[in-house]
Amino acid sequence: MKVKRFFAALPGRLCLFLAAAVVLIFFSNDFGLVDIQKTAIVLAAGIDREGEEFSLTAQIAVPKGSDRTAGGTSSVEIEGKGETVPDCIRDIYGKTGWVPKLVFCDLVLLGESAAREDVFSCLDFFLRNEYVPNSCRLAVCEGSAKDLLSSQSAVDDTSALALSKLFSDAAQKSGYVMTTSLREFAEGYYGVSGSGYMPYLRALPQEGAQTEASGGQSGQKTGDASSGQTVYTAEETAVFSAGKLAAVLPREQTFALSLLHGNVYAGTFGADGETYVVLKEKGSAQADLAAPAVRFSLDVRLQLYGTRDASAPDAIAKSILSPAQRARAEALLRSYLAGLWEQTAAAGCDVLQLRTHIYRTSPADFPAWKDALFSLPLLSEVDVKSVS
Repeated sequence: MKVKRFFAALPGRLCLFLAAAVVLIFFSNDFGLVDIQKTAIVLAAGIDREGEEFSLTAQIAVPKGSDRTAGGTSSVEIEGKGETVPDCIRDIYGKTGWVPKLVFCDLVLLGESAAREDVFSCLDFFLRNEYVPNSCRLAVCEGSAKDLLSSQSAVDDTSALALSKLFSDAAQKSGYVMTTSLREFAEGYYGVSGSGYMPYLRALPQEGAQTEASGGQSGQKTGDASSGQTVYTAEETAVFSAGKLAAVLPREQTFALSLLHGNVYAGTFGADGETYVVLKEKGSAQADLAAPAVRFSLDVRLQLYGTRDASAPDAIAKSILSPAQRARAEALLRSYLAGLWEQTAAAGCDVLQLRTHIYRTSPADFPAWKDALFSLPLLSEVDVKSVS
C-alpha cells in the first residue's frame, strides 16, 4: 500500500525537484549566459603584421538606438598588439575590460603585411579557438586591414556588413568573387597541394557621397566629395602557396577560376561591344600524365545578353549566338584560361589542386610529378553552345 502511494506521488515530487533545480541554476549563473555589458561582439577581425609583432583590429558592434531614426548597428574598432594573436586579444581586454566574443565573427581580414608571411602563424589561433566557426570567411586586402575596417562604408552602417554583401550567393554566381572559409583554406594549406585562395579586397573612395547636412533635419542629405565614404570591390583573387601570398589574379582570371570550379550561373563577360551571359556550365582541371599536359575543360551554354549597337526585334527575342559570336566567345574564354595557368604556374601556386588529383589517381607517380607540374603545357577544351 505504501509502495503504491509512493509511486502515485512520484510525478508531483519529481516536478517539484526539477523546478527547484531550475531556479537554483538560474539564480546561480544565469544559465551560463555572459553579461552583454561586459562582452564585445566582434563582427570582423583584421590582422596586420609589423616584424615579429601582430596587430589585431576588432570591429565591435555598438547599438545606435531603439527609435526609428537612430536605430541600427554602428561599430567601433579597437586595436590590440602582441607577439601572438591571443596576446592581441588579451591586450584588447586589458584596454577595454570587454571580453571579445568571436562566436559571431564571420570575417577574418588579412592585411598585405600579414599575407606576405605564412598566414597560419596567425590563422592557427582561429582553428584552435572552439568558438570561431570553421565557416568564417577569409579575405586579404590591399594595404592595412586596420585602415579598411576603420573606413566609413557608403552603403552600410559598418564596413563588415558592407563587405559581407560582396560575398553573397549572387556575387559568387557572377563568377567574379571567389570566397573561401577557414576550413577550406586550411584543407588546401595542409593538403599535398599546399595552396589556396582568398578574395582580394580594395577600398575605393566614393565621390559625391551623400552625407547628412550638419545642423539639418534628420534625413536631409547633401553631396560631399570629401566625406571619406568608401565602397569596396572583391573581383580579384589572391592566391597563396605555402601560406604566403603568391599572386593576385585580375577579374578575368578570377572568372576563369570560377568557371573551372563550376560556380558560375548568370555571370556575364564580353568584348567588342557584345556581352554574353552564362546560363549553364561545367568545368574541370586535370593533370594528364599520359600526354603529359594540364587539361582544362569547359562546357558552356551562353546567350547573347546585350550589344553596343541596336538590334532587330527578332534578334532581341531569340538572343541566339551566331557561329562568329560562338567562335569569339570560345577564343575569349581560352585567353582567360591561358592567363590563369600562366600566372599560377609562374607563382608556383597549385590553386586548382592538380597535385591532389595526381596524388589520388596516380599515387605512384606523385613523387616524380609534384615538382614538375608547372612545367607542363596547357591544353584547353572549350565548347560553347547557344541557348535560346
